[in-house]
Amino acid sequence: MARCVTSEKQGRRIFYGAMVAEGIVALIWAAAAMSFFAGPHGTDGVAKLNEAMVANNNNAAWAVNTICNSLLGKVGGALAILGVVACPITSGDTAFRSARLTIADSINFKQEKIKNRLMISIPLFVIGYVLTQVDFNVIWRYFGWSNQALATVVLWTSAMYLVHIGKNHWLASIPAVFMTAVSVTYIIVAPEGFKMSTAIGYPVGIIVSIIVLAIFLMSAKKRTDKANSVSETA
Repeated sequence: MARCVTSEKQGRRIFYGAMVAEGIVALIWAAAAMSFFAGPHGTDGVAKLNEAMVANNNNAAWAVNTICNSLLGKVGGALAILGVVACPITSGDTAFRSARLTIADSINFKQEKIKNRLMISIPLFVIGYVLTQVDFNVIWRYFGWSNQALATVVLWTSAMYLVHIGKNHWLASIPAVFMTAVSVTYIIVAPEGFKMSTAIGYPVGIIVSIIVLAIFLMSAKKRTDKANSVSETA
């Protein structure tokens, strides 16, 4: 996508457009799944969907395959599944390329020559292959958590940026507090995390989010005081 952008000014429109489109696609799939597995007269869609997913080891690919082939027929199902598969493939391609360029940039390793690209790409492909031997559901849960953790970091960064430019940081810091509590609580209670009870996870998540907020507010105050002193001196 970045290679198609002619100006950074297009970033906001493209980003929000992509997020809105992704949200619409997710809503369509959620509605299709709930209506497909619903009981008589379309009742208990969520409960029936959960039952079906549990019976099939929470395999989202099974749900996609079943819904597509049943509602769209073989041809339509093949096209829909191709779309579902094509998106992760392009995402994987982007991920490998981004990882290669990030590593190369961090060690100042030029990438003009194919040989140099392969020296980084091949180890990445090996790591990717090893990950394919792990249960995908486990990898997906780790990915989901890391994605939320990254969003939390970005929110805190955005909040500090708002402080830096003298804007209302609560627009970002309040969601950051919430996401901090959610991310910490999840990794504490999740089976792939510390496997602790919610009686421990919930309080720890709240306490950690409060501590992080306190650190942020102190840092923001120091930055604001420093900026004010500089302006007064000038």
